[in-house]
Amino acid sequence: MKTADLSTEDTSRVIEMAWEDRTPFEAIESSFGLAEKDVIALMRRELKPRSFRLWRQRVAGRKTKHSRLRPAGITRAYCPTQYKHG
Repeated sequence: MKTADLSTEDTSRVIEMAWEDRTPFEAIESSFGLAEKDVIALMRRELKPRSFRLWRQRVAGRKTKHSRLRPAGITRAYCPTQYKHG
């Protein structure tokens, strides 16, 4: 899927997932079919320039944003208590 094919809701969710510290790029790719470079392009297009720079500084080298840098035992994309329904 290309970023142009995303609905407004999906674009919003990708941005939300990209800002979340514990959601790896691989989770975004499995959910929306966007590789890390596609997420970066989407963020560059959708965010204000200053917000984009802050986001890039935040995720650059962050272990939790890349599955291969995460500890082996962590396979989830978010905290178990993050999405409580009820």
